[in-house]
Amino acid sequence: MWKVRREPAVFKILGALACAGLAVYWYAGGDVRGVILAVPAAVLLGGMGLRDLLVPVRLAADESGITVVHGYAGRRHVPWERIEEITVDVRRRHGLRSEMLEIDTGDGLHIFSAHDLGASPTEVAAELRRRGT
Repeated sequence: MWKVRREPAVFKILGALACAGLAVYWYAGGDVRGVILAVPAAVLLGGMGLRDLLVPVRLAADESGITVVHGYAGRRHVPWERIEEITVDVRRRHGLRSEMLEIDTGDGLHIFSAHDLGASPTEVAAELRRRGT
């Protein structure tokens, strides 16, 4: 079972509260432009933080297959037989390295970052390959 770490979720919620506080402050001061910027930021950060708290497990594996998050908070079970390929996409840009776990099920591609998994996508891919065979 791989899940989102709790600390970033809490920081997203705190950021949403800060943006909401700025929106109220700017609204009281008559700054419409500030409100137009702060409200969507508060909604976006709050939604992302809420999802991280409500659905922390993004990927789970057992003997029958994997369970992945589908949509905002839904889950979908995929049997091992339906998994066509498990790969890790590694990119380097501006001196930074990023990894994304890609699970191809034929009818869909499920993509997970290190943030989603709370672990290295390379390590997770190796574990999934071991369990799937």
